[in-house]
Amino acid sequence: MNKIKRNLGYSLISILVFLVLVFTVYGQRDIPVEKIKAKYGNAASKYMPLMGMQVHYRDEGNPSDSTPLVLIHGTSSSLHTWDSLVSIMLASSNNRRIIRFDLPAFGITGPNPENYYAGDYYVRFLDSFLNAMHINKCALAGNSLGGAIAWQYTVAHPNKIAKLILLDAGGYPMKNEKGSLGFKLASTPVINNLLLFITPKFLIRKSLETVFYDNSLISDAIVTRYHEMLLREGNRAATLSLFKNRIATSSEPIKTISQPTLILWGEYDHLIAVDNAYLFQKDIKGSLLTVYKNIGHTPMEEAPKLVAASMESFLNN
Repeated sequence: MNKIKRNLGYSLISILVFLVLVFTVYGQRDIPVEKIKAKYGNAASKYMPLMGMQVHYRDEGNPSDSTPLVLIHGTSSSLHTWDSLVSIMLASSNNRRIIRFDLPAFGITGPNPENYYAGDYYVRFLDSFLNAMHINKCALAGNSLGGAIAWQYTVAHPNKIAKLILLDAGGYPMKNEKGSLGFKLASTPVINNLLLFITPKFLIRKSLETVFYDNSLISDAIVTRYHEMLLREGNRAATLSLFKNRIATSSEPIKTISQPTLILWGEYDHLIAVDNAYLFQKDIKGSLLTVYKNIGHTPMEEAPKLVAASMESFLNN
């Protein structure tokens, strides 16, 4: 019996030593929001007090555009995912106004006081944001989670949406998608709690390698940005809360959308398979679909010129 107790004690000590080493090598502290602001904000960055947060947003282009284009990023991303696309679109048109923001739980905006991140919350948030910006009508575009928010908002507030653009959007039950390593860990009970303290940079890179089709586009700067945005104080806990408390949303309301809709998809999307693009096309009557060859989950980052051309053509017609 004593031998068993000794062996058990050695095992516990070994586990503790292992955990200490892991935390020492891979443990990451939160980064204060002011440091994130200093590094990733710019002259176009503005901050709006809204629903208990300081929402980071950028409002660029022609302020006289009465129907601006509003862009919504996806999970674990930020408004920076649209950088190249916005630069291209603003350079090609003097009349365009483009607004984008960091969603609650992500980017510089960070967590919300409610610690609630279901679809109905994001619809409420978006409506509050647009009202605060005095925007009565807009063209709305979203990628991934942002796409799901975009179509849910369109269903809830149809009179406020002139046109809808969905880029690899969420909306239908997942099937056999490969998924990213980071998302899998965040969805795994017990293990996901470790992500509050251990978020190694290589995990971010491995996750992005699933998001992008062309991994040569994943620069050290992109990996660092995604990593540091996740480490922004409060974001890891908020992201984990989002994954732990996900609420399944019915896809039936998609069929009620009547706004002109453009569906853009990467052929090699391993997070939300291209089959979903055809489901959206089927359910939204009269919608247009473009599938980009050799592109992954974030076409606006991998092929901004192609996406900009598709969006300009759709918005101008």
